[in-house]
Amino acid sequence: MQSAITSTQPLVRERVQRQALDWRLGIPTYIYAVVFSSFCVVMGLLWDIMWHMSIGRDGLFAPPHLVIYVGAVVSGLFSAYQILSMTLNRNHPGRANAVPFWGVFYGPLGAMFCVWGALAMLTSAPFDDWWHNTYGLDVQILTPPHTILAIGIMTVQFGAIVGVLSLQNRYRNQLVQTGTDEARQKTRLTWLFAIAAGLLLTILCSLAAESMGRYKTHNSSYYTAAAIILPFYLLAVGRASLLRWPVTTIAALYMLFMAVPSWLLQQFPATPRLGPVLNPITTYQGFIFPMLLVIPALVVDWLIHRFDTPDTGKKLNDWLLAGLLAVPFLLVLLAVQWPFGEFLQSSPLARNWFFFSHSWTYDSPPDWQYRYAFAPWNLQTAGAFALGFGKALLIAVVSARIGLLWGNWMKRVAR
Repeated sequence: MQSAITSTQPLVRERVQRQALDWRLGIPTYIYAVVFSSFCVVMGLLWDIMWHMSIGRDGLFAPPHLVIYVGAVVSGLFSAYQILSMTLNRNHPGRANAVPFWGVFYGPLGAMFCVWGALAMLTSAPFDDWWHNTYGLDVQILTPPHTILAIGIMTVQFGAIVGVLSLQNRYRNQLVQTGTDEARQKTRLTWLFAIAAGLLLTILCSLAAESMGRYKTHNSSYYTAAAIILPFYLLAVGRASLLRWPVTTIAALYMLFMAVPSWLLQQFPATPRLGPVLNPITTYQGFIFPMLLVIPALVVDWLIHRFDTPDTGKKLNDWLLAGLLAVPFLLVLLAVQWPFGEFLQSSPLARNWFFFSHSWTYDSPPDWQYRYAFAPWNLQTAGAFALGFGKALLIAVVSARIGLLWGNWMKRVAR
């Protein structure tokens, strides 16, 4: 009997290991952990913004902060374990491709970024608590402690992107047979990269919300801010992705990540805890409805298929390609966001749970005359707008060129 039990133990252990491999598809656990961490910090940050809009007073261990801390801790611990396992085990299978650090530590480049990002995030926590106790409620998104937090968050998210890229890029020029474990791993890595890229885009647009709110869609400054951020980022991750329509997919994920927390939290009660309470709300107030970014992104993907497919012999100089992609992108963004911004700002049809244009902070007077109208300081003459938008087009071309350059680097990430 004892010998029978002993003989079955290796079989059970092998079956458990095979099931774990089937679930992970040969992808290191820390990759899943850091992408999950990126999701946590995005959801926690959006919740924190809505907490400030609806409740006001918070503390070091407020619920949104805890979600952000979970993201930092998970990312830091799993990445540190991956680094230490490669450092202490000289026979680790991944050590040959590991990045040395300080001549002591060895680990994946993505894990290195995640550890430093997690440390910055956790360092910002007591600094932010002291800031609130000293200066009260924030009136801007990018206060000094929030800036440290934002740098940490984006470093963690970039680490997640690099970590996935180091695995995804193995399939860049490799054909895999449909239905095999390799094909499933490639598909999963491709989507993990898209999710990680969409999460980082959500953070970038959230940090730029003060420059890209709906009330500024009739001002050239809105499109200048968009020109600085969007062509650079979207073309970089689009060039690095293995998806057929990468820019469209990542833009759609951004819209989903931005909108869903507001849709959900509006259903929950919230009572202001910090005066003055000028708008006595009873539920969470939504943040901002995302840009209709998927439409200009679709145009960009179509143009890439038309003019930048080296496999079919279509390849333009990157400066020409940057102009070809950036100018239509910004023009389509203008054509979409100008009327959509007016709809969000002025139309009664936008004052509902879906578009949440009626959302208003508890410390703002609800009868303000420009609550549902464009304030004069956010409007321009036709000439001033044309001049500002022309400058935005030039900025967009440079932004797109840098993005393509960065995308070329991302395609080469191997460790």
